[in-house]
Amino acid sequence: IRKRLLEYDDVMNKQRTVVYTKRRHALMGERIGMDIVNMIWDRCANAIENNDYEGCQMELLQTLAMETPFTEEEFRNEKKEKLAEKTFNIAMENFKRKTERLAQIANPVIKQVYENQGHMYENILIPITDGKRMYNISCNLKAAYESESKEVVKSFEKSILLHVIDEAWKENLRELDELKHSVQNASYEQKDPLLIYKLESVNLFDNMVNKINNQTISILMRGQIPVQEAPDEQAARRVEVRQAAPEQRQDMSKYRENKQDLSDPNQQAAASQDTREQQRREPIRAEKTVGRNDPCPCGSGKKYKNCHGKNL
Repeated sequence: IRKRLLEYDDVMNKQRTVVYTKRRHALMGERIGMDIVNMIWDRCANAIENNDYEGCQMELLQTLAMETPFTEEEFRNEKKEKLAEKTFNIAMENFKRKTERLAQIANPVIKQVYENQGHMYENILIPITDGKRMYNISCNLKAAYESESKEVVKSFEKSILLHVIDEAWKENLRELDELKHSVQNASYEQKDPLLIYKLESVNLFDNMVNKINNQTISILMRGQIPVQEAPDEQAARRVEVRQAAPEQRQDMSKYRENKQDLSDPNQQAAASQDTREQQRREPIRAEKTVGRNDPCPCGSGKKYKNCHGKNL
């Protein structure tokens, strides 16, 4: 049993070695740029080789956020390698413009914080979104200032790659654990469960790598720093909102008409007189009552209950 379990674990260890190598490259910054370039090339080649024209359009739009740079006729007649190279060049140009724009937006903020408060902070958080989720990217303030925010782009690539690898690897471990339990029933069919486990684990690993590449490139190609609108644009938007909903305005003139002008001495006197009249009330008088055992008020000397109070 222990030997059998070790054979199952060997399959997971081989996958762990590959994943941790990729993760170490991202964590230490080794070859991270080359890994991203290879991912972009793989996405371009797979989109063209494994799909028809409509499927290629959809995959390029979902993963690389770009339109198909060739027509359907070119897709049918041209060589796949040539189309892949053309798509790859355009995708790299888009990615370069995206990273330059990212650094351009972040640089004024980095410069201002470093010059004014650089002695207080070592790292700075840069919010970057892909339209679906917000990522807070931690970056060294001094390195970002000295590199004119190019360090922000590198930190963004590093953080996204680590995040995607970790999430995909955890999900793959759960799937491998479920697979190990499910293949045990293969023994009833006179099949080796370990062999089936090895074959299915390869498919799971390929799907995981494909998912890592797709998600990483999709986020990097769409990542941008959210920018607030200029004051002129905000004012124009408020004007549009007011013009679009005039029924929400309230006419306050009717409230102003009923408001008294207390600067007039006559109205001040009338107001104070009304207040005094409301406060002036009649006192409550409580009459004295005669108890049953008290002497009768008539002077007979009898108790009240035996005299005038006898019939009460």
